[in-house]
Amino acid sequence: MEHFDLSLVNWSRAQFALTAMYHWVFVPLTLGLAFIIAFMETLYYKTKNEEWKRITKFWMTLFGVNFAIGVATGIILEFEFGTNWSNYSWFVGDIFGAPLAIEGIMAFFMESTFIAVMFFGWNKVSKKFHLISTWLVAIGANLSALWILVANAWMQHPAGMHFNPETARNEMNNFWDVLFSPVAINKFLHTVSSGYVLSAIFVIGVSAWFILKGRHLLLAKRSIIIASVFGLVTSLFLVLTGDGSAYQVAQKQPMKLAAMEGLYEGSEGAPLVVVGALTPGKEYNDSRNPFVFRVQIPRLLSFLGYRSGEAFVPGVKNLVEGGYIYTNKEGKEQLALSLEQKMERGKIAIQALADYKAASDAKDTTAMAYHKNLLDSNFEYFGYGYLNNPKSIIPNIPLTFYSFHIMVGLGFLFILFFAVLLYLALRKEFKIKKWLLRISILMIPLAYIASQAGWIVAEVGRQPWVIQDILPSVAAVSRIDSGAVQVTFFLFLIIFTTLLIAELKIMFKQIKLGPKEGGK
Repeated sequence: MEHFDLSLVNWSRAQFALTAMYHWVFVPLTLGLAFIIAFMETLYYKTKNEEWKRITKFWMTLFGVNFAIGVATGIILEFEFGTNWSNYSWFVGDIFGAPLAIEGIMAFFMESTFIAVMFFGWNKVSKKFHLISTWLVAIGANLSALWILVANAWMQHPAGMHFNPETARNEMNNFWDVLFSPVAINKFLHTVSSGYVLSAIFVIGVSAWFILKGRHLLLAKRSIIIASVFGLVTSLFLVLTGDGSAYQVAQKQPMKLAAMEGLYEGSEGAPLVVVGALTPGKEYNDSRNPFVFRVQIPRLLSFLGYRSGEAFVPGVKNLVEGGYIYTNKEGKEQLALSLEQKMERGKIAIQALADYKAASDAKDTTAMAYHKNLLDSNFEYFGYGYLNNPKSIIPNIPLTFYSFHIMVGLGFLFILFFAVLLYLALRKEFKIKKWLLRISILMIPLAYIASQAGWIVAEVGRQPWVIQDILPSVAAVSRIDSGAVQVTFFLFLIIFTTLLIAELKIMFKQIKLGPKEGGK
């Protein structure tokens, strides 16, 4: 077995995580605010009320600042696939590159074309064309997210592909299976709807600040009503897509589900943990109670994960040791292999590939056929052949567990927040208590925490896999000096932090200035 520099793997993961998390500070606001702006401009187009134009242009300014910095971090993120993860890029470039190329050609250019009209086309093009441009920017921003999330979903659940032993690469054989994978559909809908919720909270928080300061009251009141409706609808949709995503995790990534729930020992009729504290230092094979305390709902995890309150949900120990019954891809019941058995079959697959290449070089067609058959029959465990420790398949359970429960808890809090705020805003007298306005401002950082927590669950929960079951991070990383990765990590940390501080300063300045036309 080839020796892997774990410090290189860890620093490469840290650098990618750093870039992705900074990028996701900017993206969700772009996704939702674009639609809120489009709704507001639609009202201006319908009513001819200049106040709606003033409101639209104010939020458009904040959108523009966020959009520009988001693009910069996104470009760096894509470059890292080639610099730090070249083995991954080689192994799946034919598949992973397709959605990224579409994102660049269609969505990015669509945004770039119409965003110029949206910002600079006031009084230069017709009101109708300007409105269409604004809507196309919103749609384009979300199409960008679609293709990126399709690529990410494929990493979580590879579909529509086959492995070519001649090139040692995965190749796409059905584009539509990649695009319309249930994992991809749920990931896209859940991720963009989380961005919509964050954007609605951002608009409400800024508007609440205006009301507390006694400034731009009409803008603030109208913005709160629009954002509250948008936020309530999308937060309810977020629950539905969250349920769909959790179901897909149960079916395709059972170890992630076990980590999300702190489930060490599987059971039939497994309960869902509402809130709890994990036992520090708990190991999958010791006898300690996994929880210091917990509040749970009986049978709900089984129902949500397998649509049956009596279904067996495997825990971490079950997934490592195997021996339980599960339903395979063909819909048949099968005995789960242990991790050691999967590792052994993975090593057979890796060796079969090497033997196939040797037979190919020797033009021995009989040996080629034999080794290809051996490779195909064991390929679903290919990635396990790079692992050498049962613990390596277990993600960081405390980080995944707490991130998941923070995300879910805040999600339900946001639903209550939108409902209360909308009820108060739609009364005859628009009157919201000061304490609720102050809470509205505090909701903004909570929305960002929930958004980041969702990605921690998605990415930390699937470790050690870069591609589920096929390629672990130790085999995907570029063979470069770990010192170079450390240097660039800290350089990016400084650059991204500087960008974030700059954006916050510009945003705060624009908010304090308010709409250019002035007035209350």
